[in-house]
This record gives sequence, C-alpha cells and structure tokens, in this order.
Amino acid sequence: MILHIMADSSKHINYPFIEFVNNHFDKNEHFFILCSAEKNISKFENAITKDIFTQEEFFIKNMKKAKQIILHGLWYDKLCEILLNNEKFFEKTYWVMWGGDFYFPEKQSEIKKETIKHIKFFVTENKWDYKYLINKYSIKGKRINCFAYPSNIYKEINTRLKKKSIINIQIGNSADPTNNHKDILNKLYKYKNKNIRVYAPLSYGDTIYAEKIIKYGKNLMKNKFIPIKKIIPLKNYLNFLSNIDIAIFAHERQQAFGNIITLLGMGKKIYLKPNNSLWKYFQEKEIIVYDYNNLENTLFEKKDLSKNVEIIKFYFSIENLKAQWENIFII
Repeated sequence: MILHIMADSSKHINYPFIEFVNNHFDKNEHFFILCSAEKNISKFENAITKDIFTQEEFFIKNMKKAKQIILHGLWYDKLCEILLNNEKFFEKTYWVMWGGDFYFPEKQSEIKKETIKHIKFFVTENKWDYKYLINKYSIKGKRINCFAYPSNIYKEINTRLKKKSIINIQIGNSADPTNNHKDILNKLYKYKNKNIRVYAPLSYGDTIYAEKIIKYGKNLMKNKFIPIKKIIPLKNYLNFLSNIDIAIFAHERQQAFGNIITLLGMGKKIYLKPNNSLWKYFQEKEIIVYDYNNLENTLFEKKDLSKNVEIIKFYFSIENLKAQWENIFII
C-alpha cells in the first residue's frame, strides 16, 4: 500500500490529484488520509478524513503498513513528531515540497527543521528549492524530479486575440500576505488613469487580510480594482485567466506555480521577483518572464510569448506527469 497524507483544506489541488492517481494507477494500491478536524465524508473510496491531533494511532498504524509514505506538504508538527518517534518511517517517506512548508526557516518550528534533515526523498520539479534545503537545512536526501499535481498540467484553452481596449491585470493568487498586494498596488497606482482593470483573487487564505487588501485596493484604484472573493468553478476560473493580459506575482518564494504555468501556457505576460526560485527555474527552461523590480519600465511592453506556450505544452503534459509518478511509485 502507498499511503498519501495531505491537508483536506487544499481540496482544489489534492482532490484532482486523487482522481489522477485513481484514473492512471491501481487505486487499490493507494490510500489517502486527508488531515482535518472536521468529520468530512470523502467522495473517494480510497480516501478518509482524520484528525492528526486526536487520531494519532490511526496514522501510525497505516504508516507501519505502507511500503511508501508520501507527504503532500509538511504542514503539521504532530506529523513531524510521529516521524521522529518512529525513525524507520523515514526510509520510505517522500515529501512533495510546497514552499510554505519550508521557506524562511526562522518561521518554521524546531521539530519541523529536525524532521526535514531526516527525510530521504524530496519530490520537487524545482532544483533551486532543493538547493535551498541543502543550504538552509543541511539535508542529505535525494531529489526526485516531479511537477507533482494535475493543477500544473498545460490546459488547452482558446485564447484567440480579441479586440479590446482594456488591459486586464491579475495581482497575486490568494489572500496570503506573502502575495505583497500593497506593494504591487503602489507600483500600479501611477497607471490608475490608464485603461486597466486590476483583479485580485482573494478567495483562498486569510479573510481579515483579504478585507484589508480590498479596502486598500478600492481606495487606491477606485472601481478599477476588482477583488475575487468567492471560489469559482475551475472552468470559469480558466476562462477568467484567459482574459488576463498581465499577471504580477510578488512572492519572495515559490508560490502560485499552477496559476503561473496555466497563464504561461496561455501566452500571458508574467512578472516575478528575481529572488523567487521560480525565476531561475523559468530562466533555465528558456521561458520568458519579466522582472518585477523593473515593472514600471516594461508594463506595457509587448513581446511575442508564443515560445513560452510551446515549452509549457511540451513539458507540462499529463503523459509526463504520469511518467514522473510512475518512477516514484516503482522505487
């Protein structure tokens, strides 16, 4: 049995992954534990919701039985405690790295730092994140290349150029302070009289932070600032992305990977901070992204980005994702 441990709160990423595994591999070989204090009923036969803080024994029992333990993010100190108290589990543990679960070690718990040092297999597409772990956590485990989730797959969307005078700009991808919305809005303020609309997806994350950004954005950009407060179906969200012209991500670390891949696959203009590991990652793949620090000088600059579309389409395919996971499951 291959055991997957994941956060039930990240349904928009994890549920499509469960469907992907069940559709392309033997679902009887895979068991998913969705960590949640709520007694949710899973829609999958091979998935169950459990509270890691009150049902520790259930986790330990299944971790003992598993031939592989795959951690989809490392979010719970309780899980770290279980691993450190059962060190033999590390030999069969694979950690799918997300970003927020390891960036900025000074903000991570001591028990998590210790756990990371013991992990043997690191699943990430981004070698720069792996190098970050070597530098910050002195890890010795092996990196396994995989872009992990169906949310990162190229999506064939009709993005034929439509005649329009308004330039649609997306800022960030969630209601998380790491999006640095205020900094982006301050940069865009000088264009408030241009024919632009500024969209901020705020349906996921901190609701109090979201309200602050809505107030700030409305105050600065008036009716040109449009917050997205409700979760919308994937099909509708993809349609929304297809109408975006420019997307600005001011994260200091890898974040919004699926969003960025989808936008690049649509030929959209993307801004990133050069200190974000994704900057190096895309440069290495010869994908054109723009420097956030130079936004004021290049915002309305036009460039042919069709090469980006071809690279994304070739690499981020369902066939490639299946092959990458196949490689992990047979180890």
